[in-house]
Amino acid sequence: MSQRVAFVTGAGSGLGREISEVLASKSIKVIVADINMAGAEETVSIIRESGNEAIAVLCDVTDLENVKNAVDESVRQYGKIDILVNNAGWDKVEPFLKSEPSIWQKIININLIGQLNTSKQILPIMIENGYGKVVNIASDAARVGSSGEAVYSAAKGGVIAFTKTIAREMARHKINVNCVAPGPSNTPLFKEIGEQHEGLTVALEKAIPFRRLAQPSDIAGAVAYFVSDEAEYVTGQTLSVSGGLTMI
Repeated sequence: MSQRVAFVTGAGSGLGREISEVLASKSIKVIVADINMAGAEETVSIIRESGNEAIAVLCDVTDLENVKNAVDESVRQYGKIDILVNNAGWDKVEPFLKSEPSIWQKIININLIGQLNTSKQILPIMIENGYGKVVNIASDAARVGSSGEAVYSAAKGGVIAFTKTIAREMARHKINVNCVAPGPSNTPLFKEIGEQHEGLTVALEKAIPFRRLAQPSDIAGAVAYFVSDEAEYVTGQTLSVSGGLTMI
């Protein structure tokens, strides 16, 4: 894996940072892509302090031209992209009937359109190089629904459907496309949501058989499996990482 290059979106914090660190620990060169350059540079510093290699690129996944610029810069630096981890995401928890179309669009743009944009730019590079691993981050909310997350669930459901279809289309090129669906996870975004909804964390911990939220390392481990040689014959799959909260 030491010759591989990974492009990770939303890598300036939370799950994306942990995923980047885990991939870098396996000697994968990591492109830390984020709209927050301060966070991206911090992730790069952490990776380099561990003796591994990474660069930061500015990337607004909702803007196709911005994604193209980030991908072009990455290829100039490393010559290729072997691994794409579509991690960037955002949500606002509220009842659907109280939500506004502007928020719907933001959720869809970041969680779904963002993954389309990066795939549009990076899959041709993988096809040309004859190698590629794509891991899309969805959510178990897409599989079972989640009160207060109607549009988020819909967007992540789209991610799962997109993953399956692209896996079929890319199979002829021997490119693996899979999906990780986290359950409730201990991330900065979840903490922000939890502060706005008293008792949410405690209620979820009681509902999860393992009695805890997922840690970023739990999700990163699943991503590391999908990009590994051990998953060479695995494609079009969705893996729930939820401590047993969902069993599908």
